[in-house]
Amino acid sequence: MKTIVTTLSLIFASLTSAFASGSAAYVDTSLTYNSGILVLAFAGFLALVVVVQTIPALISLYGMIKGASEAAKSKLPAFSSTTK
Repeated sequence: MKTIVTTLSLIFASLTSAFASGSAAYVDTSLTYNSGILVLAFAGFLALVVVVQTIPALISLYGMIKGASEAAKSKLPAFSSTTK
């Protein structure tokens, strides 16, 4: 009985989108994008800002990796010779 109740509740939970789409008000996906050129120019400007900000970040990352590799190379071995 517990399995049947769980199964039915899962089935009804998955049908909520089907019930919501049965109304007369729906989104018409056949409409095309018709915003003005200013909206597209603004989106392009924002994309350009993001791309330009990645250049210093990549240069800084390269410098950090190069510095870490040089520090690892310059480390002396951790053994000592005890000769008397």
